Amino acid sequence: MSDVYSALFLFSAISAASVLVGLLFYILIAVAEWRIMVKAGEPGWKGIIPIYNVYSLYKISWKTSMFWALLGLELLSAIIQSASDGFLLSFVGWICSVAGLVIGIMGLHKVSKAFGHGAGFTLGLIFLNPIFLLILGFGSSQYLGNLSWPNQARF
Repeated sequence: MSDVYSALFLFSAISAASVLVGLLFYILIAVAEWRIMVKAGEPGWKGIIPIYNVYSLYKISWKTSMFWALLGLELLSAIIQSASDGFLLSFVGWICSVAGLVIGIMGLHKVSKAFGHGAGFTLGLIFLNPIFLLILGFGSSQYLGNLSWPNQARF
């Protein structure tokens, strides 16, 4: 009987540690996104609200219409792939997922360019997103403006 209690205690401890690490991770990312928004001249609270923070990143770096396209593609992909039982619908869902991935990567590249970085920094945002968000928020990166808008700063 004590082995069962030991196993339950170990499981509970690991679960609690996982929740704490996840919460710490979320707080760290929220603080980084707060700083990014402040650097871009937006209120910092826009960086801590889920989904709205991504909308705000698209607003400061690209176009909000691309955020809505991304959200629509991802929702459509999820609906199609969960409801499909044939090859054609699964393939269409997969195409929607790939299109969403491409828009997401392009969005990260626009964020990178808006802060004066290039393709290497974009790769960092793709593969090591939390670290590179912290670099954007707390580093020496300056917000150059939305380079998708005409008459904005170019480098």
